[in-house]
Amino acid sequence: MTTVLVVDDEQTVRDTVALRLQQDGHRVITAADGAEALRRYHDDKPDLILLDLMLPELSGIEITRIVRGESDVPILMLTARDSELDKVVGLELGADDYVTKPFSMRELQARVRALLRRRESAQAAGPAEGSAIIPVGTVSVDLAGHRVLRAGKAIPMKPKAFDLLAFLARNPGQVFTRQQLLEQVWGSDYPGETRTVDVHVHWLRSEIERDPANPQVLETVRGVGYVLRADASTV
Repeated sequence: MTTVLVVDDEQTVRDTVALRLQQDGHRVITAADGAEALRRYHDDKPDLILLDLMLPELSGIEITRIVRGESDVPILMLTARDSELDKVVGLELGADDYVTKPFSMRELQARVRALLRRRESAQAAGPAEGSAIIPVGTVSVDLAGHRVLRAGKAIPMKPKAFDLLAFLARNPGQVFTRQQLLEQVWGSDYPGETRTVDVHVHWLRSEIERDPANPQVLETVRGVGYVLRADASTV
C-alpha cells in the first residue's frame, strides 16, 4: 500500500483529499504546517507528497528544497495562487507537478495516479541501461550511476532534470517537440503542461552550458522544440 502525505493548513482540504485518496486505496497521513510536514516525511517516508505552498512554520517552497536534497519522492504542489512565478519556482526546486486551487478531485486523483505509476516504473526498471558516460557540455552524464559529473565529481541534479538530460544524451542531434519530451520523460499520461519542459531546460542550461544565455549544447529549434547538439557535447 502506498503512503501519501497531504500537507495543507486548511483542515477541510486535508480531510477531503485524505478521504478520496483513502478510497483509492492509499494510506494517508496529514500535516497542518511545514514543521509537522517534515516530521511526518522523515518518520513515515511517504511514496508521494501533496504539498501546499502557503504554510505556517515552513513554506512549501522550503520543504521542497529540503526534501529534494534527500529524496526523489514525487511532490505535487497545491497552491491557491494562480501565479506562474510560484509554479516555476516550485518546479525548478524539483516539484514534479502542480494543481491550482480550487481544483477538481478527479484531476487531483489522476495526477496522483500518474506520478505513482511513473515512480513504480522507474523503480522496476532499475539502473539505466548500459554503462556509458556521455559528455554533455560542461558535464558528463553517468547513465548507469544515474548521476551527473563535473570534473569527476557528482553534482546535485533534480530527478526529472536528470531524466530529461539522459534522454537527450541518448538521442543527440534529434529534435523533439515539447510534447514529445513531456511524453518520453514524464509519461504519456502526465496531465501537466509543456511549460514544465521549458523550466527544466532552463535549469539544465545553467548546469551544462558555458554561457546559458547563449546555449550551444541544448538549443531551441524555433517553432519546434529542443535538440542536444552532439558536436557541441564536449566537456
